[in-house]
Amino acid sequence: MNMDVLVSLCKRRGFVFQSSEIYGGTGSCWDYGPLGVELKNNIKRVWWRDFVQTRADMVGIDASILMHPTVWKASGHLDHFTDPMVDCRECRRRFRADHVDAVSWVHYCPATKGNKFTIPAGEPCGHCGQRRTLCPECGKGELTAPRQFNLMFKTFMGPVEEDAALTYLRPETAQAMFVNFDNVLQSMRLKLPFGIAQAGRSFRNEITPGNFIFRTREFEQMEIEFFVNPNDRVDGRPADEYWHDRWIEDCLAWFKRYGLRDENLRVREHERDELAHYAKRTVDIEYNFPIGWSELMGIANRTDFDLKQHAKWSGKSLTYFDEERKEHVVPFVVEPSAGVDRALLAFMADAYREEEVRGEKRVVLRFHPELAPLKVAVLPLLKKRDDIVRAAHAIRATLARQWRVVYDDTAAIGRLYRRQDEVGTPYCVTVDVQTTGDAERGESGDGRVTIRERDSMEQIRVPIPELPAVFRELLDGGAWPQVAGRYPPARG
Repeated sequence: MNMDVLVSLCKRRGFVFQSSEIYGGTGSCWDYGPLGVELKNNIKRVWWRDFVQTRADMVGIDASILMHPTVWKASGHLDHFTDPMVDCRECRRRFRADHVDAVSWVHYCPATKGNKFTIPAGEPCGHCGQRRTLCPECGKGELTAPRQFNLMFKTFMGPVEEDAALTYLRPETAQAMFVNFDNVLQSMRLKLPFGIAQAGRSFRNEITPGNFIFRTREFEQMEIEFFVNPNDRVDGRPADEYWHDRWIEDCLAWFKRYGLRDENLRVREHERDELAHYAKRTVDIEYNFPIGWSELMGIANRTDFDLKQHAKWSGKSLTYFDEERKEHVVPFVVEPSAGVDRALLAFMADAYREEEVRGEKRVVLRFHPELAPLKVAVLPLLKKRDDIVRAAHAIRATLARQWRVVYDDTAAIGRLYRRQDEVGTPYCVTVDVQTTGDAERGESGDGRVTIRERDSMEQIRVPIPELPAVFRELLDGGAWPQVAGRYPPARG
């Protein structure tokens, strides 16, 4: 699908807005709107439940964004967390040196009397055959030689901006789990293997951020540091290698479970020359985003690098006592690391469908019910009938005790259904005259409402008192055909 279509939908329906838009916006910073924050929270909640709450070998922390500056010296971020940067001498635009050939470029073609063309990345001019040598943005300036640029945001703690007060916004959540290793180990009395998880914000001063929320300067991560005994073996293999493969399988299965299709996912092994300085092995789970195949998450075997470095720089022991061997060991670490924003983008892109229904286009987000920002929409068929409106509000209030439920009466019922399809709401409840009856005509209602299922658009009639139990079953993984088979279909 086209990224522009997704960006337009996100703004129009309250998923994602440009940060500070009324002031012209802030580059590569985004605000999550009413539906975006629900979707984002659902992703984090499901990830935390599946990888932390339900596992006996996992615990979580929530650490400070600001850490002692020596943390970043010990971790290698001050020395290694850099990208090569080039500047245009004419327009002053900056680019990552290793990405400059991956963007389309402006060319003033001498073979066409200097006409301006925008040429796709990596391709030569179709008229003169020339390849890009100048700035891809302005097409006129020469680029400087590459120089290394540290990606960490600097700030100052305290009232005086001096070197002694210099600190950094964390570029990753991982280091807090390493420096808290002994605190967690002692307070929770854990045994290897065990993991520490954290979901939180990180900051990277990217040279060329972009592609909507794919690459931003402020983002959220969901990370796990899984500690294993390097002396152990599992199924005849070193424990760190076994658990690395196990986490790759589990993370890939998790994305599939919540809606990402097989054909849009692949696993890519890092080559030796691209491994981080701490890594024994790294594997990326890649997704076929609207911009092409790119990293969705990484799973790295960080060995014992981090614990040893922090022990060296802090002077504190960060070891685990192996009772069986009666010796202290420095655990190896397997790190599954996912970006919340990229996960959200992938789930939205994979859920997006355009269908034709009775000659009209239907846009629908086929979210997994656990991820959908709204679970149920309650819709009155006639907003001028007070009894129907009252019944609809009462149903919304009852269901809202357990789920995110919305009431809407601002359009005809067909348009209301389309609105809910477009934001991925799995179920709509419609209250009509048949529900409440018509007192003026002496007709009593049947006390039933219509439930409409998003994907099949099938409709059934369900008694109002049974709604909480029905939605509990449906939203806890129950299959629509099984539930629908117990109730009569709606007419019309």
